[in-house]
Amino acid sequence: MVWKAIARYATGTSHQEQKIPCQDCGNYDIFNDVIVGVVADGAGSAKYAHIGSELAVKKVLECFSEINEYPEKQEKLEQSFFQPLSKPEAKNLFAKILNQVITELRNHAEKENYSINDLACTLLVFVSTPHRLAAMQIGDGFIVVRPQDSEYQLLFQPDKGEFANETTFVTSANAVNEMQVDVLSGEQEFICASTDGLEKVAIHLNDWKPFPPFFKALKEYLQETTNPKEDYQYVDDFLNSERLNSRTDDDKTLLLCLWERE
Repeated sequence: MVWKAIARYATGTSHQEQKIPCQDCGNYDIFNDVIVGVVADGAGSAKYAHIGSELAVKKVLECFSEINEYPEKQEKLEQSFFQPLSKPEAKNLFAKILNQVITELRNHAEKENYSINDLACTLLVFVSTPHRLAAMQIGDGFIVVRPQDSEYQLLFQPDKGEFANETTFVTSANAVNEMQVDVLSGEQEFICASTDGLEKVAIHLNDWKPFPPFFKALKEYLQETTNPKEDYQYVDDFLNSERLNSRTDDDKTLLLCLWERE
């Protein structure tokens, strides 16, 4: 039994027209039976949003990699992810990671002599074993899971704030308090994390329910491909398709994971 995963992102047509770099970033890492996925979306108002999202994703994965590298921390890693984790414990874990992300952004801003708000971004993180999942979200975007023998489920309602185009960022003063956290038991055979560029095509915004056909096609792609890291053309073609771009002009990210029985 193995994890199969892919992370791809594409520049939105509005950013292409304005010659703005893609402000999305997504990536993952696999540690034996544990998969860690991260997605970030730089704030449109942030001058160096693309750098902020890249730094945030990189730092989150580094946090888990450091735990995995040292033998004396292996037991802690297994206790954290293979034992039942309560929501307060998960929130404490993600808060510590968030603080490290903020420190990373602050250090970079000071080094380059600009404001930390120039690096503002949303952040979605999940950690999953074959039998349980812990996840957090700051800002908009979405994480959808499909438990074994069940329907697609949206973990968190995206944070849209009080006004249009408003949300919470990791650099916001209230980021820790606004951070949404959940813990699920049972096998999550499919996980999809994305930025808000795909919300309107993947989620019914009137009731915040996932649109099954959107995720079904992506799940089938993962089931059929043997090496998603190299066989990514299907996802790239989809993210850059005229049909999709006619419905959203924002940057788009797809982080897809499948727990596959060999």
